[in-house]
Amino acid sequence: MSTYLSNDDRFQPINLFEYEKLAKEHLSQMTLDYYSSGAWDEITLQDNRAAFERVKLQPRILVDVSDRNLTTSILGQPLQLPLLIAPMAFQCLAHPDGEVATALAAASAGVGMVLSTMATKSIEEVATASDKFLDSLRWFQLYIHKDRELTRALVEKAHKAGYKALCLTVDAPVLGQRERDRRNEFALPLDLHLANLASISGLDIPYEKGESGLFTYFAQQLNPAVTWHDLEWLQSLSPLPLVIKGILRPDDAVRAVEYGAKAIIVSNHGGRQLDGAIASLDALAQIVAAVDGKVEVLLDGGIRRGTDILKALALGAKAVLIGRPILWGLAVAGQAGVSHVISLLQDELNVAMALSGCAKLQDIDPSLLTLPRL
Repeated sequence: MSTYLSNDDRFQPINLFEYEKLAKEHLSQMTLDYYSSGAWDEITLQDNRAAFERVKLQPRILVDVSDRNLTTSILGQPLQLPLLIAPMAFQCLAHPDGEVATALAAASAGVGMVLSTMATKSIEEVATASDKFLDSLRWFQLYIHKDRELTRALVEKAHKAGYKALCLTVDAPVLGQRERDRRNEFALPLDLHLANLASISGLDIPYEKGESGLFTYFAQQLNPAVTWHDLEWLQSLSPLPLVIKGILRPDDAVRAVEYGAKAIIVSNHGGRQLDGAIASLDALAQIVAAVDGKVEVLLDGGIRRGTDILKALALGAKAVLIGRPILWGLAVAGQAGVSHVISLLQDELNVAMALSGCAKLQDIDPSLLTLPRL
């Protein structure tokens, strides 16, 4: 177990909520709002968390749990626990080492990392950092730009750098209205840039008076006309397996399988896109049933405790992704903070499994849960 020790011995975070509280002391208001906000009234943002609280556990007793095994695999790659770090933009806003620190923490803990198209460290920098560890699971998250040659170049760079999958985000044909960002006129500091996009095509986040610069970027650069048929073109660019992120409907999940997806991430973009959309956890079981084991299903949105991971796995997820808590750890203590956040979740999942009568991940099933009545 890793331990983060701050300069202030009076307060040591012992859970992810305390990391969030402490991170507020390390971030500018603009950055804090960018990381933490959701779309419009933030109903979906709040419901992602509330969905886990609605689901209750019914633990088994008198099971030998003296030896627990948290290991699994995703797309054939081993993980020390069923956890990946979700793609998140602009991590250098939290710490100068940004995505490189996150990658090192993930690889050293044996969990996966998905690097964002909008990263502030390059594809190559992150690859070099995590390649120090054998079998590191590293995916590249992709937005399809209007400039198809730019998209092609990103895919080729990711493939060449050893990324193991392309993770296509499909829930952002336009950017959700995040009013805190609009009020703050969100923009990157002058010393931060889109590490890959700026180097390939000179693109960067513009300053827009009265608006979020990221909203303007999406409107100008991303292609809102992408359809299912574009998945065939995308898969022709490299041999990397395709993961579809942002599915909330069973029929879309089935169609993703038909178009060649190897994994699906049930996600509402952390409540940052369509406000009022269903919580990710509430959408999970139907999607798992619809794909019927043809692909692996993952989930993100609202994970804050080891018991949350347990509940997601019981509903059929193979693994989960976490986002904002990683940024809180990064803001507080860089790589050490991210490592500690991962370690806290690992320890909590380990205890939750023992108390639920599960010695291995395969023992986790729907019988452990009592679902809310609709």
